[in-house]
Amino acid sequence: MHVPVTRRTTVVATFVRTAVLALLLALAVTGLSARPAAAAEGDVAWTVRTASNSFGADRSSYSYAVNPGGKVEDAMVVANRGKAPVDLGVYAADGFTTDKGQLDLLPADKKSRAIGVWARAARERVVVQPGRTVEVPFTLAIPANATPGDYVGGILTSLTQPDDAQGINVDRRLGIKIKLRVSGAIKPTLAVEDLHVSYGGTAAPFSKGDATVTYRIRNTGNAIMSTRQSVKLKGLFGWFAVTGGKTATPPELLPGESWKVSVPVHDVAPAVRLTATVTLTPLFTDASGSTTQLKTVQSTAHTWAFPWTLSALVLVLLALAVAAFLHTRRTRTKRKAAEDARVRTAVEQALREA
Repeated sequence: MHVPVTRRTTVVATFVRTAVLALLLALAVTGLSARPAAAAEGDVAWTVRTASNSFGADRSSYSYAVNPGGKVEDAMVVANRGKAPVDLGVYAADGFTTDKGQLDLLPADKKSRAIGVWARAARERVVVQPGRTVEVPFTLAIPANATPGDYVGGILTSLTQPDDAQGINVDRRLGIKIKLRVSGAIKPTLAVEDLHVSYGGTAAPFSKGDATVTYRIRNTGNAIMSTRQSVKLKGLFGWFAVTGGKTATPPELLPGESWKVSVPVHDVAPAVRLTATVTLTPLFTDASGSTTQLKTVQSTAHTWAFPWTLSALVLVLLALAVAAFLHTRRTRTKRKAAEDARVRTAVEQALREA
């Protein structure tokens, strides 16, 4: 997997750098293929590809399984397709997953902790003449105390050019992905974190409303993981169950990474107490490339979902019923008191006449 990325170091406004990064990140996507990745601007154009050796030919990226304390020697081929010599920096960097779910590599001014430290090119700079290729060897040396598990990074070439119009330097990068599995106990695990459910309610007394379930999927193990996911909502006593809407498939997560998910759930009955259940089906790919479905992971959260409009209507009807009952009782009491008074008066009058 080739990872071409262009980065600008600003000497003017921060928003210019941000805009350029966004534009060039889109260019990076086009280089993620099995063909040599290329970068071109004016008379400057170069490509990178994996070298053909004992690891194979026409590889789309580098992939190794190494014991702690082990070492790998490989090479990258840089070709100049332009009309002028190209002077490139060469370095390694750790990989990470962007907010858009794409693999990227740390820039040179960001500190790497794994592959970016363990991989070293035979030279820090390479000059390639027009129409020529240069093979750049590199060594990947794994520390003896390296933690077992999966690591992702890359070997990069970098060209820095001034942009007089913008008053900034343009750092254009082109690299190849390195995927490493350090031998040892592999523990593929995922977890659901920060699970919340909110209910929007509805003004109509007998209608259903919408809910939103949000959470984070975190890779808590030491292997690269992907997953399938599902969300369900149930009311009190498990009534009125409904399934959440479709969401985009999460990207593969590197160990320690997380991915935020928001799932809309429609036609939810205001069944007093809602229970949201998130189910993850972790998918683990072993060294042979075989994918295994692991034991599902579940997490639940709750929220109140009273049918407020209906409840208010019921309260109003109940209040009217109570008022009518009290009015009837007062009327009856008055009538009884009047009748009792009439009887007493009649008795007293009869006694006087006797």
